[in-house]
Amino acid sequence: MHSLQSLHTFSLPASCSSLLRITDPAQLYDHDFSTPFYILGEGSNSVFLSDYAGTVIQMANRGVAIEEQANHYVVRAAAGESWHALVMHLLAQGIGGLENLVLIPGTLGAAPIQNIGAYGVELADVLYQVRGFDIASRTMQTLDKAACELGYRDSVFKHALKDRFIITEVTLQLPKQWQPVLSYGPLKTLCHETVTPQVVAEQVMATRRSKLPDPQVLANAGSFFKNPVVDKAQADALASRYPDMPSFPVDAQHCKLAAGWLIERAGLKGYQQGGIRVYERQALVLVNEGHSNGEDLKAVICHIQHTILTQFDIVLEHEVRLIGPQGEITIQEAHYG
Repeated sequence: MHSLQSLHTFSLPASCSSLLRITDPAQLYDHDFSTPFYILGEGSNSVFLSDYAGTVIQMANRGVAIEEQANHYVVRAAAGESWHALVMHLLAQGIGGLENLVLIPGTLGAAPIQNIGAYGVELADVLYQVRGFDIASRTMQTLDKAACELGYRDSVFKHALKDRFIITEVTLQLPKQWQPVLSYGPLKTLCHETVTPQVVAEQVMATRRSKLPDPQVLANAGSFFKNPVVDKAQADALASRYPDMPSFPVDAQHCKLAAGWLIERAGLKGYQQGGIRVYERQALVLVNEGHSNGEDLKAVICHIQHTILTQFDIVLEHEVRLIGPQGEITIQEAHYG
C-alpha cells in the first residue's frame, strides 16, 4: 500500500494498492489497464475519501515549448507541468492571455478535464488541442478543441473518454493582440486602456490569497462546489427575495449563481463536522483541520446540499472529484422541485 495523504491537497488519510509515477508518456505503453486506476496530477481537485483499491497513476512529465507565429503564441506543455508556474513563466516573457487564471492549482493535464476558469476566462478560450494515450488502441492521439467538448467545469474526459484517454500534453493558442477581460469582481476597477497582463495577474492573486487558504498551511481543495446554472425565471424569483444575490447571464434562458454566496446566505460559514469546516473567509471552500476522515467530509457535503436545496430549491454539485474504494463517486441531493 502507498499513502496518498501527501498527494492530494485535502490531505485525508488514504492509501492505494500501487502508485505509478509517469515522467515519460512512453511508460503508459507498459501498464496493464485491465485493473482499476485513477489519474492524478497535483491532487488539488481530487479527494480520496478512503483507501483506493487500484493503481494511482501520477502524471509528472515536464516540458514547455513556445512557438511564435504571425498572430499567436503557440504553447505546448507537458501534462505534469504546474498550471500556475506556466502562467507566471509566460507573463515573465510578456505573453498574456492566462492572467485571469493565475494561482489556480493543479497541472496542465487536469486543466482540460475541468475546463478550468476564473474571473471571466476559461481554458476553452485558449485551448488548441490535447495529446494523450488512448487506452483501447494503445496509441497516442491528438484531439482538437471541438473534440474535447468543453463546457462549464466539464469535458469529454468526464464522459465518453473517462478512463479511456490519458492527457499527456496540452497546446494553447494565445493571441498576440492581447485583450484584457475585466468583467468580474475586483477587475472591474482596473482601467481598460492602461492595464497590463501583469497588473491583472497581481489583482487576481491578491484577491485569491485574501479568500483562499494555502493548502500547505490549511488542507483544502479550493472551490468545492460548482456555481449552479438555473433558469432565468428561477433566478428572477430568487432575486426578488434576495436583491443582493449575485447573478451572471449565461444565455437568454439561463443564469449562473454564486455557490459561495448561497452557502454563506444559508448561514453555513463555519459549519463543522469532525475536522471538516466551511471556511470563514470563503464559503465555497471546505477545509480539513486534521483528525478527519471521508465520512466527515461526506456528511458536510450532504448537509450543505440539503440546506441549499431546502432554502433555495437549488441542487449544488461538487466540483471536486471524490474517490472511493472502487473509483470516483458523486454525492448528490435529490431534487424535489
